[in-house]
Amino acid sequence: MVATKLTTLMKKCSTVKHAKQIHAQIITNNLTHLEPIFIHRILLCDITNYKTISNYILSILHHLRNPDSFSWGCVIRFFSQKGQFVEAVSLYVQMRRIGLCPSSHAVSSILKSCARVEDDLCGLLIHGHVHKFGFDACVYVQTALLDLYCKIGDVVTARKVFDEMPDKNVVSWNSLLSGYIKGGNLDEGQRFFDEIPLKDVISWNCMVSGYAKAGKMDRACYLFQQMPERNFASWNTMITGYVDCGSIVEARELFDAMPRRNSVSLITMIAGYSKSGDVHSARELFDQMDDKDLLSYNAMIACYAQSSKPKEALDLFNVMLKPDSSLHPDKMTLASVISACSQLGNLEHWRWIESQINNFGIVLDDHLATALIDLYAKCGSIDKAYELFHGLRKRDVVAYSAMIYGCGINGRASDAVELFERMAGECIIPNLVTYTGILTAYNHAGLAEEGYRCFISMKDNGIVPSVDHYGIMVDLLGRAGWLDEAYKLIMKMPMQPNVGVWGALLLACRLHDNLKLGEIAVQHCIKLESETAGYYSLLSGIYATVGKWNDAKKLTTGVEGKKIIKIPGCSWTQLV
Repeated sequence: MVATKLTTLMKKCSTVKHAKQIHAQIITNNLTHLEPIFIHRILLCDITNYKTISNYILSILHHLRNPDSFSWGCVIRFFSQKGQFVEAVSLYVQMRRIGLCPSSHAVSSILKSCARVEDDLCGLLIHGHVHKFGFDACVYVQTALLDLYCKIGDVVTARKVFDEMPDKNVVSWNSLLSGYIKGGNLDEGQRFFDEIPLKDVISWNCMVSGYAKAGKMDRACYLFQQMPERNFASWNTMITGYVDCGSIVEARELFDAMPRRNSVSLITMIAGYSKSGDVHSARELFDQMDDKDLLSYNAMIACYAQSSKPKEALDLFNVMLKPDSSLHPDKMTLASVISACSQLGNLEHWRWIESQINNFGIVLDDHLATALIDLYAKCGSIDKAYELFHGLRKRDVVAYSAMIYGCGINGRASDAVELFERMAGECIIPNLVTYTGILTAYNHAGLAEEGYRCFISMKDNGIVPSVDHYGIMVDLLGRAGWLDEAYKLIMKMPMQPNVGVWGALLLACRLHDNLKLGEIAVQHCIKLESETAGYYSLLSGIYATVGKWNDAKKLTTGVEGKKIIKIPGCSWTQLV
């Protein structure tokens, strides 16, 4: 009688508190044979805080008087479904250790968990159990096994599993198709796709996505047009493909043609406009959204931050935090906000945000800490940046680069060099930003020889210097008085020198009164920025210093009268 009543109550259980009351009655009445049913029923409840129920269920599982495969299998499946894959694998190992034989549900769930964490060693072990416990004919187990091999990149074994399956469903076909596409084997994937007897929308999306990610938008578009059914993923895959290819016009045409849109569609378009530098169009789309969620705010704030519009990014962030808004920032929001503060060199705004982090429920991880290192370093708070740097669990190239650049611009060249050497000692390969930082440090310290050796070493790490790196080197060599070397470096540049490069040479010529190279440099500066009178002033200063007063006066008078000025004694043939 009591057992029947408790079984009925289990079916109505909806809270952890209620579950514990039922469990207390099971123990009190010595009805421990109901515990497996209790575990199964409580795991089916729609309970929001599944982490709380997880700990409770584990406690029951480990104290079962008569452990059974059914209970363990239910809990393993629950952990796998909730994304706790490592925990699911651990439970499976414990179950086998106490001598329980797994059910088909347990095996298929553990295979899915191995696939998600890409644990090929554990997957191979479970494959052995599939044969040992006779699950070769179970379509769910075989499909999970097939998916595992696809996830770990072993498509050959996946195909063998597929060919040996006595029964196949559409999930089986789609799993192997996904394996071909993930491995970049589009031709084989297309052939396999053509063989699928009953294609669903996932089959079509997989094929369209493969071509889109490979940049073959013509082929992707052809398949998209042939689809008998399309869902949000179909449209968004095509839009993303066009965005990634830089075809923002085609992406917008497809976006406008969508019968219905979701937030992913809008966010993808905002990201596409951000990538193409069209911030105005991105904001127009954002303003058209009726229900702006956190993801849409994150996309627009990131768009502003990445487009060098930090003030607009912070303004939108403040709108998001208005009292009537229910939105709370997350780590993605803060990463963009920190970037905006860094661009403004503004610590004041950040200090208020920092005071609110606990209220937002945000834990400072290495990614955010690295962004903060960059902010503090650029704002001159090197000691604070160092404090965060030393607290990182793992220091990567981004963290080192931020610290090296911060030390460089704040005149701490020796610290920058020490960090650069430590980075090399940890076998972390420097990138373009790292070299910008270390070359800036050498420049601020006036260490021309060391800086030049470092610049040459970029090629040893397979890095091609950008125009900014050449600009730093021209400035460094020029300030040190190595003007001929600086000019030769410009002539060897694999790309067109910009006004920053020629401007650095001109400043060095003014510093060392080199008229010949100064005339060449100013001609290039004027060609690139004809409206800037400062270049004439610098050359005029050189003329005055070397005693060419008439030429100096002509330049000054011409600039004041806004006339086009012929630089005396300068021939473009000198550049050949």
